[in-house]
Amino acid sequence: MRHGLKGRKLGRVASHREALFRNQLQSLVENERIVTTLPKAKELRPIAERVITRGKHGTIHDRRWVLRWVLKRELVKKVFDEIAPRFAERPGGYLRIVKLGPRQGDGAEMAVIELVVRPDAEAAEPVKESQAPKAKGGSPKLPKPNKRADDSAAKSDKEAKEKRTPAPKKDAKGDAPKKPSTQKAGKAQTSTPKKSV
Repeated sequence: MRHGLKGRKLGRVASHREALFRNQLQSLVENERIVTTLPKAKELRPIAERVITRGKHGTIHDRRWVLRWVLKRELVKKVFDEIAPRFAERPGGYLRIVKLGPRQGDGAEMAVIELVVRPDAEAAEPVKESQAPKAKGGSPKLPKPNKRADDSAAKSDKEAKEKRTPAPKKDAKGDAPKKPSTQKAGKAQTSTPKKSV
């Protein structure tokens, strides 16, 4: 039974796995949003959330602890001065994971891991209620399709198609030209029976 075996190995030894998470964490702090595989994102989120929580406390011990994971001093400064103050009122849940679907090459499930509050993210416009009259059920009443408009659209498509295909040219008598035959003039084409072997 698989009791108490926490975490994914991700096909790496412990030191390689730790280096992977350090690199991803530094990219996440720098860009505030990275694209990676879903299992890596799920493993990275608890580490990143602990780093941001330490950034909210702000003691020297916390700075040294964060420096263990984020090796660049300017990124540690960013964690404590920019990122952590954004989440001062939030008691956790600083990151979101959004699934992107399978990767083209090997079919690995991809995901975006990003900070929930980002200054560069576009402010979403408030959703406005539809001005359409509401039906009894509460949903907006949709207008009925205009049948005449559909018929005229079908006619214009048919006319455009006819314009694209050229009409066959007529000769002087007014008849359509005959297709040229593949036979030579004067000789009848005869078929020769195949010999059975």
